[in-house]
Amino acid sequence: MNRFLDYSELPRIILEAVVILCFGILVGLTLHFQLVREVLEGKLIAPPGQHPVATERVTTGYPEPVDLQSVRQQIAAGTLLVDARIEELYRQGHLPESVSLPLAEVESRLPKFREEHPLQTPIIVYCNGYGCPDSFDLAMRLLESGYRKVMVFEGGFPEWEGAGLPIEAGE
Repeated sequence: MNRFLDYSELPRIILEAVVILCFGILVGLTLHFQLVREVLEGKLIAPPGQHPVATERVTTGYPEPVDLQSVRQQIAAGTLLVDARIEELYRQGHLPESVSLPLAEVESRLPKFREEHPLQTPIIVYCNGYGCPDSFDLAMRLLESGYRKVMVFEGGFPEWEGAGLPIEAGE
């Protein structure tokens, strides 16, 4: 028996696979258009209960994400809010009683920040919403510098403002 592989149909098979894959992606995007649009616009908010209120556990390695409801509960419990946005945006409007610690200035301002806020202080970092990586990056830097309980409010200033919650302006 002399068997050999016939590759003459291979281009047609690959083309059919690509067409099926593209069709599947198109159907998926069509069925979930609203969800995809909300994600791209940064409006997608985690359903209640997805991010439980942080407890006294020590964060290991990564900041804990918190939603709007958790942020409000944590503020009532005395958690420090830290705004990772640039100073100009902070002056234009920020969450009440938050402190400014722009990611771009963290190295120069961190020593004074550590003097004013002990390492055991629970912290929530926020910035310009879901598309803004500054809050996560600043939270990682705070963890690296010894803070033990650091959380990230992924919805940030836009979600807070969009919920009609109070905003402070100025220094």
